[in-house]
Amino acid sequence: MSIHTLRLPAQLESELNHLVQETGRTKSYFFVEALKTYLEDRTDYIRAAAILERIESGEVKTKSLSDVMSNYVREYPSII
Repeated sequence: MSIHTLRLPAQLESELNHLVQETGRTKSYFFVEALKTYLEDRTDYIRAAAILERIESGEVKTKSLSDVMSNYVREYPSII
């Protein structure tokens, strides 16, 4: 595990301190959770952008929701 130094604006530091007091969790806990969430979100965004690029270039074809639902109803008529 590594140690990092971080400078926070006063307002953010105040909010973090309040959260630490309210929850009993450590600042490190919140930093790790926030970074994990950011990295997951960023990874999702990068993947989505890559898929969108493939769709826009015509490399990947899409279907409308109505087409998908029509096929679903034909395959599983007793469910609907």
